Amino acid sequence: MTDIPVTRPIPDPAAMADLLAGYCLEVEHGQQVLIRSTTLAAPLLLELQRAVLERSGWPILRIELPGQTRGYYEHAQDWQLDDFPDLALSEAKRSHAQLGIQAPDDVHGLAGIDPRRLARAQIARRPLREHTMKKRWCSTLWPTAAGAAHAGMSLEEFERFVASALFLDRPAGPVDAWRELGRFQQDLISRLKPAKVIRIEAPGTDLTLDVRKRTWVNSDGKRNMPSGEVFTGPLETSANGRIRFTIPSSPSGVDVQGVELEFKDGVVVHARADVGDDYLQQVLATDEGARRVGELGIGTNFGITRPIGAILFDEKIGGTVHVAVGRSYPETGGKNESAIHWDMICDLRKGTGGRLTADGVPILEDGRFT
Repeated sequence: MTDIPVTRPIPDPAAMADLLAGYCLEVEHGQQVLIRSTTLAAPLLLELQRAVLERSGWPILRIELPGQTRGYYEHAQDWQLDDFPDLALSEAKRSHAQLGIQAPDDVHGLAGIDPRRLARAQIARRPLREHTMKKRWCSTLWPTAAGAAHAGMSLEEFERFVASALFLDRPAGPVDAWRELGRFQQDLISRLKPAKVIRIEAPGTDLTLDVRKRTWVNSDGKRNMPSGEVFTGPLETSANGRIRFTIPSSPSGVDVQGVELEFKDGVVVHARADVGDDYLQQVLATDEGARRVGELGIGTNFGITRPIGAILFDEKIGGTVHVAVGRSYPETGGKNESAIHWDMICDLRKGTGGRLTADGVPILEDGRFT
C-alpha cells in the first residue's frame, strides 16, 4: 500500500505562529498577549495559543463572529459610539503585547455604514490606541476566501501569495530573510537620514515634504507582518504640491480609487477621488489633523508583487511610496494628531516614470533603488 503524502496548509499555521510570537512580538515569561481575529483564523489562533504558552506567556484570545462589527455600527446608540467599555481600557493598559489578525468573511462588511458613525467611534477610542501604541504590537493577515476573491485570486493562489510575502517559503526560514531585509533597510535609512527635503514625482504627482530632524523607522517585521518599509513623519506644515494615488484602497470596506490630493503648507486644500469621493471628503473632515500628512513610507518588499486590496500588504510593495493623512507615529518625531490614519499608495515602479529624491539625489527610480 502506497503512503499518501501529508501536506501542510499554506501558509503553515505553526510556522506563522512561531514567527509572530517569537520574531515579531518576542513574547517573554509572564507576558499577557492580547490576540484579536475572527473565527476564520482558527488554525492560526490555535497555533498562536501554543506558541505563546511555550514561551511562558498568557495568550488572551478575542474572537469576532462574522458580521459582528457591522452589527455593532448598525445597532449602537449614539452614546455607545462616543464611548467604550471600561474593560477595553483595562485590557489595553494591562496587556504587554497585542496582535491583530485580519481574517475577513466579507472585505466589504462595513460598506453602506455612515462614515460619520465610524469616525465617531474612532475619535472616542483614541485612548485605547494611545495605550496600544505604547506597547509591543503587530498586525498580520490570515488568508480567507473573501480576501482571495477581493485580490482576484483563487484561495490556493492567495495562500501562496501570503506565504511568499511573509517569507515563510524561504529555504533558510523566514527569520533570516527578515533580518536580511532589515539590514538593507538600515542602509537605506543611512542615506535618508541627512536629507531635508523628499520629492515624489510621477504622472499627476509632484510633492515635496520636509523631513529634517525627523526619525526614519526600519519596519522589518516587528510590527507588521508582512513588512518591508522605512517610514517617517514629515514636518506637519511642509507638504506642498500634488499627489495622485494610483493603487486603490478599501478603508472600512469602501472602495476608493484615483485619489488626488493637493497640499499647501501642509494642509489638503483640494481633494477628489474617481471612486468613493463622498467617503474621502467625509474622512478628511473628521478632525483638523485629518487634512495633514502623518506618515511618508517607502515600500521595499519585492516578495509582494501586486496589490491585493489590503493596505497591510499593498503599502509594502517594493518600488512604491505611501503617504498617510492623519495620525503620526510618535517614534518618528511626528506631532500630527487625528482619529484617522489612512495610507494611500503612489506607484513608482517600472513603466510609471516615477522617482523619489532626497535633496535632489535619486533614491528610487522606475521601481529600483539607486
